[in-house]
Amino acid sequence: MSGGSYYVPESSKWPILASLALGAMMIGTGTVLVYGSAGMPVMALGLVGVLAVMALWFRDVVLESRGGLYDAQMDRSFRWGMAWFIFSEVMFFAAFFGALFYVRTFALPWLDGEGAKGVASLLWPDFTASWPLLNPPGADIEGPRETLSPWHLPLVNTLILVSSSITLTIAHEGLKEGFRDSARFWLSVTVLLGLCFITIQGVEYYEAYAHYGITLQAGIYGATFFLLTGFHGLHVIIGTIILAVMLWRVFRGHFTADDHFGFEAAAWYWHFVDVVWIGLFLFVYVF
Repeated sequence: MSGGSYYVPESSKWPILASLALGAMMIGTGTVLVYGSAGMPVMALGLVGVLAVMALWFRDVVLESRGGLYDAQMDRSFRWGMAWFIFSEVMFFAAFFGALFYVRTFALPWLDGEGAKGVASLLWPDFTASWPLLNPPGADIEGPRETLSPWHLPLVNTLILVSSSITLTIAHEGLKEGFRDSARFWLSVTVLLGLCFITIQGVEYYEAYAHYGITLQAGIYGATFFLLTGFHGLHVIIGTIILAVMLWRVFRGHFTADDHFGFEAAAWYWHFVDVVWIGLFLFVYVF
């Protein structure tokens, strides 16, 4: 219902269902990590539940928006909500970049006898600090055979993501100016570039595992490599799905030049993912 200047949503079943589905997915994931495939059905059921709730919940939001129920106050609420969500994502990746920085700047030099905690070198007296760490100190851990060159597939993916931000901006400007054909074309190109990025990263992961010995078990280098690039790849997949939904909505005529925050929020998210990749390219691949 609409009262005064603020939209008050009706009672919704989606929050409690989302909590139950997410809880099932986490329980299943924990069971898989501890007991193996025994928890796979619960994890899969929870994941399907989360996806279904998200789809149906966003459907209701779209219907409410299309029904003219939202006003300027609600628009500000959506903008603040999206801004805080992206801030939480910034902190999410900041933790992983911080872990990489800590390992390279503090932990490895300490194990090599440098710094205030250089006594840690007593653990592995023959260890020599270097990055990328191809020779982990523990004899029970085998490091990668070599590292991926940043100037091949990673550089191609960097150019793809930067280009996708440009095409998305053109699509956004076209939508704001009322050029729907332009918006549809350039948004289609953006979705295609996102799919190209995902495909190339899949090829890169195969090369890393099959030919370079870079795995999750290949010491701290392998762990941080897949932690950072893997979570970023997941965000690219999510972002591509979001943009595909926006493309479908543009084809359906859902947005106007003055009312298209759903499109704008998707653009914010995609640009954030692009910026994170530039940091990954520099600090995971190049330096």
